[in-house]
Amino acid sequence: MRAFAFLGDKIVNLTNFQDAYFEIKATDMGGRIGAIKTKTSEFETPSLLPVIHPVRQAVPCREICSMGYEAVMTNAYTTYRRLRDRAQDGIHKIIDFEGSIMTDSGGYQVLEFGSVDISPVEMAKFEETIGSDIAIILDLPTGLDVTRKHAEATVELTLKAAKETKSILTRDDIIWTLPIQGGRYTDLVAKSAKSSAKMDFGYYALGSPVEVMEDYNFSLLVEMIVASKRHLPMNKPFHLFGAGHPLILPLAIALGCDTFDSASYMLYAKQDRYISSGGTIRLEQLEYLGCSCRICSSHKANELKHLSKEERIVALARHNLFMLKQIMEETKQAIWEGRLWEYVQSNSRNHPKALEAFRTAALLEANGVFERGTPAFKERGLFISDAFDLKRPEVAGYRKKLGELDISSKRNLVILPETKTKPFLRSKLYHEISRLLGSNEDCLVAFTCPNFGLVPAEISDIYPLSQTTSAFTSFPEFDPIIHRKKWDRISILSSDGGPVKEWLKTELASYSGTSAGQPRWKKRGNSKNVETIVEMSRSYKSFKKRMATYV
Repeated sequence: MRAFAFLGDKIVNLTNFQDAYFEIKATDMGGRIGAIKTKTSEFETPSLLPVIHPVRQAVPCREICSMGYEAVMTNAYTTYRRLRDRAQDGIHKIIDFEGSIMTDSGGYQVLEFGSVDISPVEMAKFEETIGSDIAIILDLPTGLDVTRKHAEATVELTLKAAKETKSILTRDDIIWTLPIQGGRYTDLVAKSAKSSAKMDFGYYALGSPVEVMEDYNFSLLVEMIVASKRHLPMNKPFHLFGAGHPLILPLAIALGCDTFDSASYMLYAKQDRYISSGGTIRLEQLEYLGCSCRICSSHKANELKHLSKEERIVALARHNLFMLKQIMEETKQAIWEGRLWEYVQSNSRNHPKALEAFRTAALLEANGVFERGTPAFKERGLFISDAFDLKRPEVAGYRKKLGELDISSKRNLVILPETKTKPFLRSKLYHEISRLLGSNEDCLVAFTCPNFGLVPAEISDIYPLSQTTSAFTSFPEFDPIIHRKKWDRISILSSDGGPVKEWLKTELASYSGTSAGQPRWKKRGNSKNVETIVEMSRSYKSFKKRMATYV
């Protein structure tokens, strides 16, 4: 029997529903703007799903919907315990929400209390009965401070629950989510992700991150996300449980997390904590409200402080929802404009632990998390503010292309100073040198370029070489062009000295195996002390004479 459902004005064949429900529209770093189609609606990602209490919900779901939230999370286990007699009404009617609903199956209660009085199979049947759009299997979360033996058991038991759940499913219009376990043991996280990927679920999630975030151990969270994402299919959405802190959301998105759930808007409100773009602020410390939401526009800080406890909690919850939505929208705009690195870096500077996590993520770039989704070309230029910006995926992408450049037929290296004209191959100097060299194909012509080292003229139009604005100047310690091969001859048109000349001096000394204090070039003539002839010309006139000898 073939199953169908209406999505907007389209009829979708649900037999292959999970093969076409996730569309990626734009990417930058690991972040991606996408759309998830469920049997109920379509919602855009990245997206934060506010956690809705099925019994005691202070901010009505209809109001949350009016704020722009297109999907929410609620707890199917709590619904099972408290509202089982209303199961046939469906979860959308129970919580009064018309958008997409993801349901947690009791994993949080397992983590909190050790067990629940329902099996994974029974919970899956209940989630089918209430009509969840995105359903999470009943997993066994690892937790943080546990032994490796316990962590291994949670991985195996969650995989076992996944197999049991999948074997009894009767509906194919629900997107099922499999959490990845392993906790702080990132090798177990990787193992869990590999095994989970083979089971071909529609959605994946990172289990057990809440305690890590509560401890502000954001660097460990980064390692856990990377260990998961490295082994999961790119065409499936990825969920991060319990992430509702403004410090971690942009970085988690940059690492490839598509959706989040959190009750932080309410939990912080109950603690008199006011969410801002840079973290949370105690209400007692607020003198001004730097926000334009409905609550902040109609109240002064002092007025909020003097509301009754119940009124204050609801008011702060409404503000917190607004701010979380704003952070998601700002992050999506940064992805769209191709400036996610700048946005995440700026946000991470609000707290040392967040900055440490961002740097941890950049150092894990060898895994390709950032580079994978970064476009080869962007309409915006690149900003280099300090040495850390050289870890950007765009710079890593250029270096990879440089490494792939075939220079095996080149025997001689011609080094020219940076020109104002970009790309270098359009400069007057390059055209003059090309004319002097004529049909000689033995020479590789390269320009000195701050922060990138030697740039071959033939690839100088590659992004971001000609689109970089820098307030910082450095050169690579081991230039990949100079040290790539044994050159017969290296000819240099010297600049007016300074850091470029000193860098070349050091690199060539390293190349020839001598100290930087003993350069292997002279103003005239050739250095014959090493096999490679190295020559430097301080004037263009003398350099032209040397070029004539190549022809």
